[in-house]
Order: sequence, then C-alpha cells, then structure tokens
Amino acid sequence: MTQPRVVLIGAGIVGCAIADELTARGWTNVTVLEQGPLFATGGSSSHAPGLVFQTTGCKTMTSFAKYTVEKYTALTMDDMWCFQQLGGLEVATTPERWTDVKRRHGWATAWGVESFLRDPEECARLHPLLDPSKILGGFHIPSDGIAKPLRAVEAQARRAMERGAKFLAHHKVIGIERNGRRVKAVVTEHDTFPADVVVSCAGMWGPRIGRMVDLDIPLVPMAHQYAKTAPLQALKGVNTELSEMSKPLLRHQDADLYFREHVDRIGIGAYGHRPMPISADDILDFDVAPTMPSEIGFTPEDFETSWDAAVDLLPVLGDSKVEEGVNGLFSFTPDGNPLLGEHPDLQGFWVAEAVWITHSAGVAKAMAEWLVDGQPDIDLHGCDLNRFEDVQRSPGYVHERSCRAFVEVYDVLHPLQPAENLRPLRTSPFYERQQELGAVFLEASGWERPHWYEANATLPEVAEIPERNEWASRFWSPIAGAGALVARKRVAMFDMTALKRLEVSGPEALTFLQTMTTNQLDRKPGAVVYTLLLDEDGGVRSDLTIARLGENRFQVGANGPLDLDWLRRRMPPNGGVHITDITPGTCCIGLWGPEARNLLQPLTRTDFSHEAMGYFKAQEAFIGEVPVTAMRLSYVGELGWELYTTADMGRKLWDTLWEAGQRHGVIAAGRSAFTSMRLEKGYRSWGTDVTTEHDPFEAGLGFAVRMNKGYFHGRQALEGKSEETVARKLTCLVIDDDHQVVMGSEPVLADGVAVGYVTSAARGYSIGKNIAYAWLPADVAREGTQVEIEYFGERVPAVVAAEPLFDPEMKRIRS
Repeated sequence: MTQPRVVLIGAGIVGCAIADELTARGWTNVTVLEQGPLFATGGSSSHAPGLVFQTTGCKTMTSFAKYTVEKYTALTMDDMWCFQQLGGLEVATTPERWTDVKRRHGWATAWGVESFLRDPEECARLHPLLDPSKILGGFHIPSDGIAKPLRAVEAQARRAMERGAKFLAHHKVIGIERNGRRVKAVVTEHDTFPADVVVSCAGMWGPRIGRMVDLDIPLVPMAHQYAKTAPLQALKGVNTELSEMSKPLLRHQDADLYFREHVDRIGIGAYGHRPMPISADDILDFDVAPTMPSEIGFTPEDFETSWDAAVDLLPVLGDSKVEEGVNGLFSFTPDGNPLLGEHPDLQGFWVAEAVWITHSAGVAKAMAEWLVDGQPDIDLHGCDLNRFEDVQRSPGYVHERSCRAFVEVYDVLHPLQPAENLRPLRTSPFYERQQELGAVFLEASGWERPHWYEANATLPEVAEIPERNEWASRFWSPIAGAGALVARKRVAMFDMTALKRLEVSGPEALTFLQTMTTNQLDRKPGAVVYTLLLDEDGGVRSDLTIARLGENRFQVGANGPLDLDWLRRRMPPNGGVHITDITPGTCCIGLWGPEARNLLQPLTRTDFSHEAMGYFKAQEAFIGEVPVTAMRLSYVGELGWELYTTADMGRKLWDTLWEAGQRHGVIAAGRSAFTSMRLEKGYRSWGTDVTTEHDPFEAGLGFAVRMNKGYFHGRQALEGKSEETVARKLTCLVIDDDHQVVMGSEPVLADGVAVGYVTSAARGYSIGKNIAYAWLPADVAREGTQVEIEYFGERVPAVVAAEPLFDPEMKRIRS
C-alpha cells in the first residue's frame, strides 16, 4: 500500500512530536515545513519555560500530560536530558485554596497520578526558599517536572528524520491547494508540496493558515509575563548549567504565579496581569522580529503586583530584582482546551493547535493514532476542533472567552460556574416567561438554561430538602429539590430547547441511519428509538433518540455539533440523504409528571391515552392552536411528552400549557431537578458518564444494540462482547450522608486503593439519598460492595446499588 504524503506546517514541539509519532507508526513520507529556522523557530516552543504540571479536572488533558512526562523523561539529545522529574509543588496561602488543593489531590488520584498533600514544614523541606509561615500546605506531585523544550523538539525531529521524514526551514506557507473537497498540496514561498494529509501545527499563527482553507481557528495569541531575577546568593553553587534546577517546580496560584530555577536565578511566570491579546496577523515574521516573533516587549508596570507577591512567598527575592523579562505569546481558546481534528469541509486538512508543552507529546500520540488507525485511543470530544456551535466561533466570542480563559487559568472554578460576559447569547422562546418566574440561569453551549425558579421558593417541599456541603451548595438551591419532588407528585414544565435537533430526510435516510447506529430503526412512522453512534472499535461516540416521522423523514435528538459533523462526513455522495440542524428554528418543552396527561388531553383532539400513544411513540398534533410534534419520552422517569414546535410558536405553547396547568399544580422546573431525576432512573449522559473510551456493554447500554439487524458502524468490534464479559462497569453508588453531595471526577477507593472515578452525581430527592455514578472494575461493581469516595480529602462511604433506584418496574413512565 502506498504511504500517504503528509505535510506538517510548523516545526515547533507539536509538529516535531507528530512527525515522531507518525514515523514510529510507519508513516515515513512526512515533510515538515517551518517558516523560521530549525529548531528555535521563534514560536511559543522557543521561549516556553517548560514547566509540566500534569493534574487537571479533565481526564483527557491529564492523560496527555502523563504521556508527555513519560516520553520526554526517556528522551535525550546528545546525552543531555529533555525532561527532569523534579516534582511539582502547588502551595496554598488561603483556606479556599487549601480546600481546592485537596480537590486537586482527588483528581490526581482519580486519573492515576501519584500525589501527596504536604504540611507547611514538608513544603519548606521540599523547597527551602519557601517561607512556611506564609502557607497552609501544598500539593506535591513527584512526577511533575521541567522540560527542555528545544531539546525535546530537536530530539523528536532527529528520530523522525532517521525514519525518513524531511524538515525544511524558511519555507513560509502561502497557500493550500485543493482538488474539490480534498486537500492537494501546500504552497510555500519556494515550492509546492503535494499532500494527501496536511496538519496545521502553526500555533499562534494557526488562524492565518486556517484562512487559506476557509476555516476559522478559534484561538487568540495572548502575552504572558515571564521574568528572571538577578543571580541569588542562596542559589550560588547549588545548581549547574547542565542540571539548571534542584528543587520542585513551584506554583503560587493564589497570586497567579509559578517559579523555576535557572541555575542561580529564579524564573517567575505571571498570569495576574491584564489580558494582552494580539491578532495572529500582527505577529512579526522571524526575520524582522527584534528577538523572536513570540516575544514582545516586557511591561514592568504589569509585573509590580506579581513581584510583591513573589517576594512575600520567597523572602530571598527581597534582596534581588527583575533583571530581564518577556511578554511571551502563546495560544488560548474559548474553553482553554486544544483544537484537534479534521476540517469539516476539506478532507485531509487537519489541525493540532493551541497545544502547550505540557500536553504536546500526548496530543501528538492521539493525532497519530487518529490519522494512522482512524481514531485515537483516548476520548477527544472536549478537544475536537468541531465541538463549538456556530455562534461560539464568532470573532467577538472567541476573543472575549479566550481572554476569560487567561484570567481564570489559576482560579478556583466550580464545575457549574458560568461565564459572566457575552450573556445572554442564546435564549429559548420561553426566556421572558422564565425571567418572570425568577429563573436562575446557567450557560451551556451559549444557551441560557434555567437551573431552578425562585417562584417555587414558597413550595412546602422546600423544607424537605436537606442542606449540603459548602462546595455542592454553590450554584444550587433547595428550591431545585422541591422542583424535582413536585414533578414526581404533580407535573412540571422543563425547557429542553438547548438539546441538539437534526432532521435527516431523503430516499436513503433509513438505510443511512441504520448503518450509522446500533438499534433497529426500520419501524413504522411514529416509532421513536434510543440508539448509539459507535466508533470503529465499538466505543460509544454518542447516544441519540431518533423518531421516524415519515417514510423518509427522521428527527434526531443529538448531543451537539460533533454528532452533526460525524453524520455529515458519512453521508452518501449521491444526494440521497439530507441533514439539517433544526435546533435554532425550533423549541421544546418537556411536560412530565403524573398529571401530565390530565393537563394535556383537554387541549387537543388527538388521543394522548396510553393505548393510542404508547411509550416511545411520536405523533403530530395541535395543542390549542400550536402545531407540535409530541414524543412520548421521559428522561426523568415520569409520564409525559417532549413537545416540539417552531420557534415562532414557542411562547404560545408555553402560555397554553402554563394556563391549563394551574388547576393541576404545574410548576416550571430546571436543569438541577432534571439531573437529579435522571440519575434516580439511571439514565446516562454522554460525554460525562460515557465516551468513546467505553463500549455499550460496559456502559449499561447493551439494550440499545441489535446485533441481528445487519451491518452498522462499529458492529464488528462488539462481536463476542456482552455485559457478562466486561472488565469494568458504569456503576450506581448511593451515599447515606445527606450532607455529602459529590460533584464528579472524584476517585473511588476499594480497600483503600483507587479503583475508579465518579462521573455524574446529585441528590436523589425522591429516594432520599445522594447518588454517584462511577466507573469501577466489574468485580467491585457488585450490589452491596462498600467503597469510599475521596471528596476534598475526606473519605465518604458509599455502597454499590442496583439500578434504577426509582420505579424499577417502569410503571410510572408507562402509565
């Protein structure tokens, strides 16, 4: 088989790492084009101080960092180290930070990174320049350390070249040639390079390359201050030019600072200054930049507060001064994650941008797997280039949210904490009615989503809701719990507009969807089916609800833009299938509760009885004057319907239901109640509970797989698998302690050893217990097994429970 011709744009650490990973897998026809010299190219890799702190609340990003540490530790260039595992030490100077440090220790434990909580004296022994009286403790990760970026760059490039890759300096890319919807070649100032695969690894220049192929690259180059002190007497003779450092990396996140040694000097990085964004078009070329393109002039006035905080933590700096400094450029995105993946409309053009040194080798490995094997081993949905909605790619949105990501890089952030700027951005037709009811909105994909309503504060059920721990009480109210209880007793209206809706139509629509999904869709119009999208290896790419509304017309309830991208890429080329995103022009109310039918039936001539419209059936009807598509579904485990209509009729639908519902005690309920109710029923949330790293049987979704229906994407990988053969399971845990509501990403321990991690968690208001779902080994995931959840340094007892916890016989939902 002829090897693909691969052209990588950019010879920084990402381009060189991808070249290394590709050639190691046998793809050796690789050309790396660099606009500057090799290997100090003038990009972010050339000035980066090289600190690698592995732990974040994201499993994927931590996995990237772990691989980077593993690879670079084993890498040398001319017998010189590329990575030193000196350890990382994050100190806390405030009670809030010390509490958060314990949360971070939980993350590390969950993701398999050895770490320790240290008292002030232990911290001072690890880093003798610290003043222990200034800190409450620290978070110590022995495997963290310092990379020598340019050595790691060149070492990987040399390995790639030994396998056949070519690296060309001073080849600035000026164009990308196409052949229809496929990439054809890369054009530089000197030559044209035919290509079957092109990967843009241009970093802060990425938006320039993107424009050549009509692709918005949503990143903003941002200046970040880094200063070096004058030589310190305290470090004289301690380090050598070869080793540079002897102490752990140090982070003082309360002051937005980090520190590393440079032989006898201290380097100080600061995030506490104002955001300093710059356009990619304003970055100077290498031959005209005063130093290098990624460095702009140091602004001492922005560093004053940072210097004072540095001296306070490290008193030895009091006798020193800042001797030199830079404002170094590197890339930020609206959500702080990298941009990885293929152009949605140009086959063969790939992107690997906004990648920091910390994650570089891990990202390169995933990209090489994606290109060579067809998919990566690791879940990348949070890093996928195509994860953003259209509105989230606007220049104003990208700029504002990227600046926010910079400001918050070291902040203590709650998992539900929404952005404050550029809101409201997307609102449903019910928004004004929700405001009148005192809706408390959080944000998702740009949508304003009510989490609870202050109008429900007088419900007597509020008094039944127990208090919870301080962290879990943020962005929550007992009113939310009351909303869940009332929905179980009477009826509630939920705004479901933010969920992605697609229309798939055309003469080949059924055949297409049958081959793309796991369940049997060849049913009569009016049928609704829960089904899965799988990767080639059987990993769950998404879960969908598909309603057959006509012979050749289907409505697909999806999880987001990645589902639309996945389906569009696989459409037959003959025009037999059409896919339309109907989300912006439609809206949805979930009407659920024992009184739902009594509320709805008087408003329509359509028969909404169980006999006429059974569970998982769809029917077009009029509710009052409003045309709706009614689907007998319930993600909360109650009798009810999802009622869809066009956006122009949304307000009328709300008002019609609200007015008719007064005699039935209707309330508006929010996302917080919704999450509680779905966990009581054991319903999975894709992207949180289940990702591409899990197959349907592990996830408890085997019921949505019909192996006897014929071919579907990923079917072969499921041959021989079943719920009886799995080595791990998504498992329901209950916690008796009313106070301890965990939030997700916490480690689960069996016999004191970390064996898994929490995905979703909430209070189960109807069952009177706190719930957590977690990935656990199959031999631990047995009903009655006692485990512990590490939550802010405490061990919270939990027990494996049979699911679903609420209405296991499904009587309510099928009434």
